[in-house]
Amino acid sequence: MSQKTAAEPASTGTKLKRGITTLLLFFFIVGDTLGAGIYTLVGTMAADVGGVLWLPLLLALALALLTAGTYAELITKYPHAGGAARFAERAFDKPYITFLIGFLMLSSGITTAAALANAFAGDYLQALIPGIPAVPVTVGFIVLLILISLRGVRESLIANVGATFIEMTGLIIIIAVAAIVIGSGGGDLERLTTFSPEVPAMSGVFAASITAFFSFLGFEAAANMAEEVKDPSRSYPRALFGALITAAVVYVLIALGAAAVVPTDQLATSEGPLLEVIQASGLAFPSWIFSIIALVAIGNGALLFLLMASRATYGLAEAKLLPKAFGAVLSGRRTPWVSILVVGAVTIGMSFIGDVGMLADTTVLLLVLVFISANVSVLVLKKDKVAHKHFTAPRIVSVLALVASIGLLTQQTLQTWLIAGGYVVVGTILFLIARAARRREYREGTAEPTRAIPLE
Repeated sequence: MSQKTAAEPASTGTKLKRGITTLLLFFFIVGDTLGAGIYTLVGTMAADVGGVLWLPLLLALALALLTAGTYAELITKYPHAGGAARFAERAFDKPYITFLIGFLMLSSGITTAAALANAFAGDYLQALIPGIPAVPVTVGFIVLLILISLRGVRESLIANVGATFIEMTGLIIIIAVAAIVIGSGGGDLERLTTFSPEVPAMSGVFAASITAFFSFLGFEAAANMAEEVKDPSRSYPRALFGALITAAVVYVLIALGAAAVVPTDQLATSEGPLLEVIQASGLAFPSWIFSIIALVAIGNGALLFLLMASRATYGLAEAKLLPKAFGAVLSGRRTPWVSILVVGAVTIGMSFIGDVGMLADTTVLLLVLVFISANVSVLVLKKDKVAHKHFTAPRIVSVLALVASIGLLTQQTLQTWLIAGGYVVVGTILFLIARAARRREYREGTAEPTRAIPLE
């Protein structure tokens, strides 16, 4: 892969301060990638591939690296916030396509928040409070996230810093505990090459790869930081690829340790699979401490995705692609209260539709559609020349990413397609309502320019 070397012009400037270094961006992407997914999805993967958890993770990494090549080119070529929706707008100049990509992104945030809300009410919480009913906990948890979001994004992101360190500490604990068990002669290393007897090996690997891909999703969040990165052409590719490799090493170590220490059937039926590692180790480590760590990780992830979805909803309303009501802002807190309440309500509804694994697969489906858009966009925009230096991925990288993404789509279940289709139908109806209102304003001469209200 190469970089163009022409000087960067003033046209790539930004109103935002470019204060994010390569190292800071690296840790941002690592923190965003090493999220709550690995705390909850190891069990789902074990049901598909038995103890061979490392294989779907490596396949998911390969797809992630291909797609990362596309994002590295697009973000360094157009270093502005907006992500895949902005790239689609530049490539196709079709408002509906721009809207659809943005709506798929916010839908993925809702679905992920719902999946993590279900995980919050699972085995990790049951280990602390046995017998507590799951449904009231799930609903109450989402309501709490709504209240925090209404309070302000600044407070939420400050809390995220501490929560990220806590969740990374939890993963390090699991790796250390598994290493101690295996080093002392415990565990069963033969499980690492033993597939599930109930699922054909190849179909199990593909199914688990979809789930594993959920744990590598971090391109879009990082894309929105590009406008504040010092020398993004140099910093972003290094931080992105470095963070993905770092996350992969951690994930594979977690997978190897969990599969060796815990019997596969026990992992496959657990909603708190990493807690099983602590309990099966026999070490004098209080399992309740790890349960709290896992709950912090899950809660932090759910909050960030709900924030992302509500801000994306607000942004589409400000761009006149959703009805004006979604752009309403609290006068004191300056938070998009209508978007937050609607996103929160839909998240509650989604939490009743499926379990953690199915909702995670739906998130992957939604984001793979977004990634397909990005891969097509980068190929269309190859002919678009810019004066500044930028990362350039060979065409074959984006073509392979496109083929792999389409391959992932073929492995999705009917239920996930129906959910995704439901999102598209609802979104299209809202888009048409917004478009009709916009046309009416133009006819009446009351149309206002798109505004951008700063939010706390």
